[in-house]
Amino acid sequence: MKVNIPVHKNEEYQAEVTDLTYEGNGVVKIADFPVFVPNALPGEKVTVRVTKVARHFAWGRVMEWQTKSPDRVDVKDKKYIQTGIAPLGHLKYAAQLQFKQHQIKELLEKAHLDDIEVLPTMGMDRPYHYRNKAQVPVKMVRGQLQTGFYKRGSHTLVPIEDFYIQDPQIDKAIVVVRDLLRKYHVTPYDEQTGKGVIRTVMVRRGYYSHEVMVVLVTNTKRLPMAKQIVDGIVAGVPELKSIVQNINEKKTNRLLGNRDRTLWGDDEIHDQLLGIDFAISPLSFYQVNPQQTERLYQTAIDNAGLDGNQTVIDAYCGIGTISLAVAKHAKQVYGVEIVPAAIEDAKHNAKRNGIQNAKFVVGKAEEQFAKWQAAGLKPDVVIVDPPRKGLAESLIEATGKMAPRKVIYVSCNPATLVRDIQRFGEQGYHVVKPIQPVDQFPQTTHVESVTVLECTEK
Repeated sequence: MKVNIPVHKNEEYQAEVTDLTYEGNGVVKIADFPVFVPNALPGEKVTVRVTKVARHFAWGRVMEWQTKSPDRVDVKDKKYIQTGIAPLGHLKYAAQLQFKQHQIKELLEKAHLDDIEVLPTMGMDRPYHYRNKAQVPVKMVRGQLQTGFYKRGSHTLVPIEDFYIQDPQIDKAIVVVRDLLRKYHVTPYDEQTGKGVIRTVMVRRGYYSHEVMVVLVTNTKRLPMAKQIVDGIVAGVPELKSIVQNINEKKTNRLLGNRDRTLWGDDEIHDQLLGIDFAISPLSFYQVNPQQTERLYQTAIDNAGLDGNQTVIDAYCGIGTISLAVAKHAKQVYGVEIVPAAIEDAKHNAKRNGIQNAKFVVGKAEEQFAKWQAAGLKPDVVIVDPPRKGLAESLIEATGKMAPRKVIYVSCNPATLVRDIQRFGEQGYHVVKPIQPVDQFPQTTHVESVTVLECTEK
């Protein structure tokens, strides 16, 4: 069947931007045919040049603005939008928060769940310089070693020194490392040939502790001029606690390998979340925006309604961030996570903080839930904080059979949240409070949220 496509590549059209996609692109319609346009905001009248045409949509670029949105911010450095560091950087922060609330509302309406209320998004006072971790690629660009970020949808490196959304001390540390790599002629890894030494520079800095860890990810076991580079980092980076070489010899898109060598200082740094001390190694998963993470987790804990007598299960527990915070308010906590190193970290963190009522197991959450259910475990509250793909149906079914009073769903993807709310509905669980969105990643399109479900039929 022939589809009539009303737009053609390289042609220009006058149009009004009608919407913003969940990826932050403007939408214009040419004879009802959608064209996605980066850096365009609803209400703007624009001249669009079509850059790519597919069967059901096209991509375009703004050539000229006839009118601009009152919510537009002039971005001083276009690199932030080009690279996807700050894809919403051109939108006023108040409008970003509304956009995130609207994302969840719109998906609920499409699923005929419009009776569920969505609260205004919980934002930040300073919605920039918040990231406590950077992982920046190292490449040769026009004959010089550069650190920066990839252009959206490509492996073209854009050199950047000020990353805008990262802790400024991290940005400074990256420049120190970059200059040392240049000075000692360390070659960047080349994806095409598989040759070269340095792949990525990772820097972590504790929000409360201010402890800094520098990780040099190498394609080789040996780091040339290691002593001179280490001495230079020690001299140039204040608050430094650890320098680690991570070895990743595989031809892969994975950022980190499985082997670490501590070149200087400690194997780990420390930071606090909700008053609990966490040890953070190069491979630890640790939330990158601690201020908002505390608000997100506190919202989840407050909604669990704990008084010290409850049994709580924490699915996708990671290094134990939610579990250990909950343990102070519960009788017993069980955490499950598929990554063995994360469970080791969780046990280590429980011990360090003297928390004895938290038990951690390695496994797929859905399989472990079925085991717990078969063993007769009766939790009062289940907390889930799944990855973007959401929950397995089998986990939702096992939860239904265990019949906890409450399910607290911490979501990082509104689409899978809405799907899972429907599936929980089949188990007799319904949303009993307005959903609370939390802005974990200002200037980007991501939105986290907390949803409270209770069983109304058992």
